[in-house]
Amino acid sequence: MALYNRVNGRLLKEKLTLSPANRVTVSFYKYHHILDPKEFRDELYKGLQSLEVLGRIYVSTEGINAQVSVPEKSYNDFRNFIYSISFLNSIRLNLAVQDDGKSFFKLKILVRKKIVADGLDDSTFDVTNTGVHVNAREFNALADDENTIIVDMRNHYESEVGHFKNAICPNVDTFREELKAVEDIMKDKKDKNLLMYCTGGIRCEKASAWMKHIGFKNVFQLDGGIIEYARQSRDLGIENKFIGKNFVFDERLGERITDDIIAVCHQCGHPCDDHTNCKNDGCHLLFIQCKACREKYDGCCSDECKEILTMPIERQLEIRKGINKGRQVFKKGRSANIQFKAVASKRHSA
Repeated sequence: MALYNRVNGRLLKEKLTLSPANRVTVSFYKYHHILDPKEFRDELYKGLQSLEVLGRIYVSTEGINAQVSVPEKSYNDFRNFIYSISFLNSIRLNLAVQDDGKSFFKLKILVRKKIVADGLDDSTFDVTNTGVHVNAREFNALADDENTIIVDMRNHYESEVGHFKNAICPNVDTFREELKAVEDIMKDKKDKNLLMYCTGGIRCEKASAWMKHIGFKNVFQLDGGIIEYARQSRDLGIENKFIGKNFVFDERLGERITDDIIAVCHQCGHPCDDHTNCKNDGCHLLFIQCKACREKYDGCCSDECKEILTMPIERQLEIRKGINKGRQVFKKGRSANIQFKAVASKRHSA
């Protein structure tokens, strides 16, 4: 039994697009000491593959971070399988807010040094001494307190399309940079309530412990992140203080929380919050593109990429031979090809 995918990605995407089966997108994480990540990874792959689960999962000695797509008909079996793993028993499974069932097209489980790249030396502080976890109602109460500072623990391209009202949204590319930026922003505010949030909660687990380690006393984190907050605020009928779209790291690239569009197309400047990846396989830049510009540039980020896309595949391969531009996706809208970029802001309001 192969413990990795052997089928071409394009074929898998076509298969998923044509499939009539309903699927649900689920995310979960757990910090837990795993003695043999490789062995755990292989057993996890076998179990999930048998259930036709797709997705991307990171496993390390410090735990697991998973985003997956599960056939609706197999969801109960999937949940039972996950709960059969002792340290994952009864873990909260975050269901996507807006789901078209096409979030992932293959199963990829990778063993990593860390489940989130944070740049921290975990041996120097107590990673289990986290902030106070708050639900949606408690989050709103803290947000209304004038002694509270709300901090978005995500990257600039995420907060660009959606964030909580009055949140500080650091203009950074990575979580590693985020931690340093928040330290600098908050260095003279250690008497304030520090209220942090991220997509599903995993970044705040480590961030809140670090902020307590460096001297912050009143540290709070949104339990379950934006995904769980959106569900709770809807189910409880309370005010939703999040505006716009929640960026997600799968094929959907976002799920709408409110109808507010707070970003602009990076090519023409018109209101838009739809992320896309440049269709040129030698680029794959992640940027915001409206429907008109998508048609104008054939889904590319520039005229140069559009021209390359028209060339025979052999010529395209020749142009990018020996040059790894695949990681340009991580420029996340900072490319020189992009005219309308997000303006760095210390605090957003609405």
